[in-house]
Amino acid sequence: MDRREMIKNLAILPMGGSLMSMSPLMVSQGNKKPGGPLALDENIYRSLGVEPIINCRGTFTIIGGSIERPEVHQAMAAAAKNFVQYDELAFAIGERLAEITKADFGIITAGCAAAMKHATAACVTGGNPEKLLKIPDLSGFDKTEVIIPRHSRNVYDHAVRNIGVTIVEVNSPEELEQAINPKTAMIYLISGRGADTGQPLSLENVARIAKSSNVPILMDAAAENLTIPCVHFERGATMVAYSGGKAICGPQCAGLLLGRKDLMLSAWQASSPHHGPGRDNKVGKEEMLGMLAAVEAWTTRDHDKEWDTWMEWLNSIADRATKIKGVTHQINQPSGLNNRAPMLQILWDPEQLHISGEEVAELFGRTAPRIAVGSRNQDGLTSITISPNQMQPGEAGVVADRIHKTLSAKRKPTDNAMAAPAGNLSGKWEVEMSFFSSKSTHKWILEQDGNWLNGTHMSDFADQDLYGTIEGNTVKMRSNFRKPGDSVTFMFTGKMEGSQLKGEVFMGEYLTAEFTAKRPEGSPRKEKIMVPSGPPLAT
Repeated sequence: MDRREMIKNLAILPMGGSLMSMSPLMVSQGNKKPGGPLALDENIYRSLGVEPIINCRGTFTIIGGSIERPEVHQAMAAAAKNFVQYDELAFAIGERLAEITKADFGIITAGCAAAMKHATAACVTGGNPEKLLKIPDLSGFDKTEVIIPRHSRNVYDHAVRNIGVTIVEVNSPEELEQAINPKTAMIYLISGRGADTGQPLSLENVARIAKSSNVPILMDAAAENLTIPCVHFERGATMVAYSGGKAICGPQCAGLLLGRKDLMLSAWQASSPHHGPGRDNKVGKEEMLGMLAAVEAWTTRDHDKEWDTWMEWLNSIADRATKIKGVTHQINQPSGLNNRAPMLQILWDPEQLHISGEEVAELFGRTAPRIAVGSRNQDGLTSITISPNQMQPGEAGVVADRIHKTLSAKRKPTDNAMAAPAGNLSGKWEVEMSFFSSKSTHKWILEQDGNWLNGTHMSDFADQDLYGTIEGNTVKMRSNFRKPGDSVTFMFTGKMEGSQLKGEVFMGEYLTAEFTAKRPEGSPRKEKIMVPSGPPLAT
């Protein structure tokens, strides 16, 4: 990573003392203070002091997933008027899902992650309630391992790990063949990536290898379009999990698990209202019928007309943006079923307009009218990206106006001059991390070259590279904790106060923390070392 790229990565960090304001738990940034009762209309969020967002990013859970279909609202309202026995309802829904999707059976879960968790439990327990109640203690179980190809490791496989299984990673068909054994409960794949047709560990190849051992295969197709019949069953999957709050536009807190009926019944047994490890993944009767309505609606929706509407919105935004000198665009078409929607990319030279795509995305996300857009850099150009599949009627004009106003504004060139450092931070540091309800001690080892900092961040469970800058007494540094399926980004921003550093840590989706860094007490040891000339005469 060169220094120019380092500045870009650190540029979004605020000055010390302002990070905690980025946490919605601390203050509703840029919003009016709430007052009065909850407004049961289009201002329901604003009545809480929370400004809604125009979604030009897609079906991200953190901004609400998708907008539910009208049929979903109608089904949920109807379901709320009566009581029902849940097992009877689940079995009836399972039969209806089989009729609609051509799968063997199906269940509605509390999201795609819950579907993955219940599917894993089904493969581990086989529907035996004594085993179910022992989870996550799998001692004495026959099936305790789940195989995941390296290309399918991701943050969502926590749902599989929550059952207590041992994860076995493989990188090739040969390793997969060697890994399958009597303890193998399941193989997990995420759609796309290396599971695509033609790849060494494609679903087809995995299914061929697993067939002789009768090992079930779960395909995570959370953000995919629903295909009928499901293409993944035709390729060899045993179970397929979808998110309700993505392409299908069902309830955000619902998911869909389709597959072999015996495994589906075992998965339902592992789901609430039944007691055990799945009780915390409760799905209401309203969401169950709302999700079924969304699946039914999928078969009658005019998908071609939806696509034409999306393209119309993107073209209107592009036409407005490209009236600005130096601004170009391209519309990228999707290649698979995952997040299947066209995407508009608006490009410009940041040296000409004196603003980057990251800065535009940050500005749009933090100030009204709030708009969630993506950003990219490529070939010397910067850009923002717009996905239309969750935009609502009337929003394209708002987006076009804001893009035009922002990119056409006159700005002075960015001054990249860096203030001289106020001190030398080279050496060891003990860092007290103050999280929301706990403290922890981390360590830094830093080397300073003028304004530039490089070194190692020793967090609670790992060591990772640390890099950053010091300008005057302001310090900004970044590190990334990574392990298979997981990562945490630490962005430190603070100020030198005498012999210590104090400030805040932005941790992305994990919000914020505070830190105080001090040099260890005591002087460095200065002691000559006498090395013996041979083995010891005594021990």
